[in-house]
Amino acid sequence: MNNKIVRISALFVLMTNCVFAQQKDSITSPTLLDEVVISDSKFALAKEKSGKVITKITSEDLKKREGQSIAAVLNSVVGVEINGSQSVAGKNLGYYIRGGKNNQVLILIDGIPVTDASGISFEYDLRLLPANQVESIEIMKGASSTLYGTGAVTGVINITLKKSGKKAIQGNAYFNAGTNNTATDKKTNLEDFNQGFSVNGNVKKVNYFASLNSTETNGMSQIAPPNESIKYEYDRFSRINYLAKLGYRASEKMTLDFFGNFDKINNDYDGGFDNTGTNDVSQNNSKTEQFRFGFMPKYKYDKGQFILNSSFNKISRSYNELDSYSGTVGLSQYDSRSVNVDGYNKYEFSKSLFLVTGAQYQFFDMNSVTPYGNIAKESTKFNMIDPYVTGVFASDFGLNINAGARLNIHSEYGNQLVYNLNPSYDFKGFPLKVLASYSTAFVTPSLYQLYSPYGNSTLTPEKNTTIEAGFETQLLDKKLRFSVVGFYREQTNFIGFSSAYKYINIDGTNKAKGVETEITFAINENIKWIFNYTFTQVDEALDRLIPKHKLNSSLDFQICKRAFLNVNYQYVDGRNDAFFDGNSYTTQNVVLGSYQLLNSTVRYELVKNRMTIFGTVNNILNANFVENVGYNSLGRNFKLGLTFNL
Repeated sequence: MNNKIVRISALFVLMTNCVFAQQKDSITSPTLLDEVVISDSKFALAKEKSGKVITKITSEDLKKREGQSIAAVLNSVVGVEINGSQSVAGKNLGYYIRGGKNNQVLILIDGIPVTDASGISFEYDLRLLPANQVESIEIMKGASSTLYGTGAVTGVINITLKKSGKKAIQGNAYFNAGTNNTATDKKTNLEDFNQGFSVNGNVKKVNYFASLNSTETNGMSQIAPPNESIKYEYDRFSRINYLAKLGYRASEKMTLDFFGNFDKINNDYDGGFDNTGTNDVSQNNSKTEQFRFGFMPKYKYDKGQFILNSSFNKISRSYNELDSYSGTVGLSQYDSRSVNVDGYNKYEFSKSLFLVTGAQYQFFDMNSVTPYGNIAKESTKFNMIDPYVTGVFASDFGLNINAGARLNIHSEYGNQLVYNLNPSYDFKGFPLKVLASYSTAFVTPSLYQLYSPYGNSTLTPEKNTTIEAGFETQLLDKKLRFSVVGFYREQTNFIGFSSAYKYINIDGTNKAKGVETEITFAINENIKWIFNYTFTQVDEALDRLIPKHKLNSSLDFQICKRAFLNVNYQYVDGRNDAFFDGNSYTTQNVVLGSYQLLNSTVRYELVKNRMTIFGTVNNILNANFVENVGYNSLGRNFKLGLTFNL
C-alpha cells in the first residue's frame, strides 16, 4: 500500500474528528496492593501474592515515552539490554536479558508466543510491532519454561495490544515527525514519520478494534563511514501495520475473541561490517511480511476459568543482496509457518489455593530458496506437545508458593522435563516481601539448526537453571518502593558452531550472575522519580554486547492538569564486541566505550479529552557513541507529534 495513501487516510480521519467523541480513561497510580500481574500464573494475581518482581509498563507509561519504539522503551527496564534500539530503524535487534541472547527471550502478544520459525534463533522481530498498537507490557525475568515452554529462559516479554473501549464508537488518530541524525549530522529536515488511526467500540454483545499504522525513516546509513569526510548512502526503513480484533460475549460465562493482523517491513541495509570500507551497499534490500490470526475463547465457571489461545503465524522474508565476488544481486527467500494451541484451566480449591493445568501444541515448518542452496518445508518441520501444571498457594498470613512442572514432548529429540519452585513471604506487620526461586528451562534447536546445510538432526535442547533471591519493600506511606533481586544462571548443552561448519551441542557449563535493583519514589502528587541499576557478569563465552553496569533514571513532572514533562538519563557501561576483519580474514575483538544519554518528553493537552501535542528530544547532549562496532548510532534528534481523540 502506498504510504501517501496512508497519510491521506490519517488526515481524513483527523478532519472528521468532530463526528465521534471519546471518553478519556482516568489513570491513577495504584499502590502495590492494587496492582495485578498475569505473567507468573497466566491469570490475574495481586502483585503482593506474586513471587516475582515483575516490571509492568502501563498505557500511561507508554504515553510518557511517545515517539519511541517498543525496543527503546524496553531498553530502559532493569535487567534488559535491547541492542540496536539506539541505531538506524532497520538495524537488527539483540535481546540481552540476564546475560542471555535472543533465543533465550520469549515474546508473547496477548498471551500467545510469537516466533519466526525460519530464523536461526527462532526469535521474534520486535521491529514488526508499532508502539501505537500496544496497551501495556509485562516483563518477567528468570527461567519460565514451566508455564511458557521453549525460549522462556532469561525473560518473558508479555505484550498486550489495545482493546475496544466502552462506547459504541470511538477512536483516535495521530501524526508525528522528527529528525533522524547521527551525532555528526547537522540536518534539520524531517526524516522520521509515524502516523495512523484506530476505531473501536462496544455494541451490546459485540466489541471491535481496528487500527492502521505507517512508519517511515530515512537520513542515516546503517554502516558508519570510516571518517566524517566520507558520506554513505541512506538506508530507508518503512513499515505498514493492520490490526483487527472482534469479540463476542456469548453469555455471562463465555466470551469469544478473534484477531488478525498484517505487518510489512521494507528495509535497505548494508553489507556486514568487515573493516574494508566497502560495506556501503546500495543494492541490498529486504522485505518482511507477517500474517497472524487467532481465536481465543474464555469460559468462566463457579470455581475457575478455562482459556484457549490458538493462533496461526506466517512470516516471509526476502533479501536482494549484492555478491561482492560476482558483482551480481542474488535473491534469498525464507518462509515459515507456526501454529500454537494452548488450552489451560484455573481451578480454585479455596481463596488461598488454585491450580493451573494445561497442554500446549506447537507446530513449525519452513522453506528457503537461496543462491547457496534450498530447504524444503516437507522435510523441515517439527511439533511439540507440552502438558504442564502449576499450583499457586497464597495464604492469609503472608506465605506464597508457586510451583509447577512441564513435560516437553518433541517430535525429533524426545522428552524434556522442566520445573520451578518459587516461594515468597509478605510480612503483614512490616512492608516487606522476600522471595526466592529455583527454575529450569530449555531452548529447542531451531529448524535451521536442525535441517539447513549446516544443520545437525542429532541436536538436543539447551538446558538452563536459574536461582534468584531478593526482596521488595514500600516505605513512607507507600510513596517509596525499593526492590533488589540477585540471580545466578547456568546453561549447558549450548548450541554452537563447529570448525566443520555444523551446529553442535557444546560440552561444558556457562554461567551468568548479577543484581537488579529499582527505586520508585513519589515525591508528591505531581513528581515521581524512578531509578534502576543492573549489574551483570557472564563467562567469556557469553560476553558480547552485554554491559556489566547499566543504570536508568527518570523524573516525571505533572506541571499542571494539562502539561507533563519527563526527563530520563541512561548510562551504559563498556561492552565487548567482535567483527570479521576483511583485510586480515580474522575475527577481531574490540571493547566499545561506555556512553550516557539524556532524553526529554513534554506533552500538553490542547483540547481537553480531544487533542494532545508532544515533543521529544533524544540524546540531548549529542553523545557520539558506538552501539555496535562499525554501525551508526543516533545523535541528538527532535520529534513533534499530534494526537486526536475521536
